[in-house]
Amino acid sequence: MEQFFITDRGKVRKQNEDAVGLFENQANQTLAIVADGMGGHRAGDVASEIVCSFFRDEWKDTPEITTPNEAEEWLDDRIRLANQKVYQYAQENIDCQGMGTTVVVAILLDQHISIAHIGDSRCYLYSDKLTQITEDHSLVNELVRTGEITKSEANVHPRKNVLMKALGTDGSIAPDVFSIEWQSGDRFLMCSDGLSDKLSDLDIEEYLADDLSVKETAEKLVNRANELGGEDNITVLLIEFNHGEEADSSC
Repeated sequence: MEQFFITDRGKVRKQNEDAVGLFENQANQTLAIVADGMGGHRAGDVASEIVCSFFRDEWKDTPEITTPNEAEEWLDDRIRLANQKVYQYAQENIDCQGMGTTVVVAILLDQHISIAHIGDSRCYLYSDKLTQITEDHSLVNELVRTGEITKSEANVHPRKNVLMKALGTDGSIAPDVFSIEWQSGDRFLMCSDGLSDKLSDLDIEEYLADDLSVKETAEKLVNRANELGGEDNITVLLIEFNHGEEADSSC
C-alpha cells in the first residue's frame, strides 16, 4: 500500500484541532484515523488528540485480525472506550468541559476495509468512480435524508456544521460500523470537513483519478481547499491499494 497523510491549519483558524495517524499492529496491519475536534467547543484539539493517541496505543498491541467481523468488533469496542476517555477527561478538567470530536477510523485488510465513524469526518473509495462511504451525523444530512432540503440547499445551510452525534459529549455513544471490499488500484480517502465542505465529490474524484502519487494528490487537495478559502482545518489521509507491492508509508 502507498499511504500518506497531511493536516493543515487552514487560512483562518488560529490552531489545528484535527488529529490524524497511520499505525501498525503486531502483524503489520494498518489502522488509519482522522479526528476533528469540535471547533465550537473548548479544547477540541485535546479531544481529537486523546482519541488518536488511544487508537495508536491500542492498535500497536493488537495481534493479527483475519476477518471483517473481528475488525468491526474491535472498532466498535474501542470507539466506545475512546468516548469514555474523552468524556471523563472533560468532566475532570473544567477548561475542557463540552469538548468533543468527530472520528473516522479504518482497519485495512487484504480484501476488506472495516470502518467506524461518528460525526461528519468522511471516507471515500475511488474505484473507477468516487463513492462516499460514510454518512454524516449532521443536522443538514438528516434534513436531506428526510426530504426537507436538497443537497444543494444543504451546502449553504446556516446550520450546516451542527452535528447530531459526536464523540466525548455524552457518556455513551453508538458508532456506525461496517466493512467494504476493495481491490488493487483502489484509492481510499479519509478527510475532515475542512476538505469536504470546500470541494465537491466531482472535484475530489478528479484529483483521485489523476495519475499522481498519493502524496502529490493529498497535497493538491489541501492546497485547493485553501485556495477556496481555507476557513477550517484541513486533513487528508490517502491510501492506494497496490496488491503485492511493499508498503510505502510516507508520513
